[in-house]
Amino acid sequence: MRRLPVLGTVLLLAVVGTSQPAPTTAAAANIKCTIKFTMKGWSAFYKTAEGTGTVKCSNGHSIKVNLAAKGGGLTVGKSSIEDGRGQFSAIGSMDELYGTYIAAEAHAGAVKSAGAQVMTKGEVSLALSGTGRGVDLGIAFGALTISP
Repeated sequence: MRRLPVLGTVLLLAVVGTSQPAPTTAAAANIKCTIKFTMKGWSAFYKTAEGTGTVKCSNGHSIKVNLAAKGGGLTVGKSSIEDGRGQFSAIGSMDELYGTYIAAEAHAGAVKSAGAQVMTKGEVSLALSGTGRGVDLGIAFGALTISP
């Protein structure tokens, strides 16, 4: 007869222990990160650019990354971004930064130009801005891949 109360207590503790709500994604996404980067590229109906950057995060981590942008549309020109900056939405881990971000952009400039755009990859967003040089005119739909 003594086993029944002990077994009941164990079962009750097991049920209570598993009924706790799981942490939400929003609560886990508390790391803020920024990026500084440079890129060079060209376009003739197909746009391509490559570059490098440094991501710094509120958790103290800093990582070097490679950038590759590709896209198509009505665009022609050659350009470079020399002082690019970006801000990521809150993330839960550094691995969430890597991958391909998708954007639609409009741009125009000659000699010196400036621009901004917002890109998304699942639940992670990246707002970019920068200044650069070159000749650039058109509308392009593109993707930016960030890799280690």
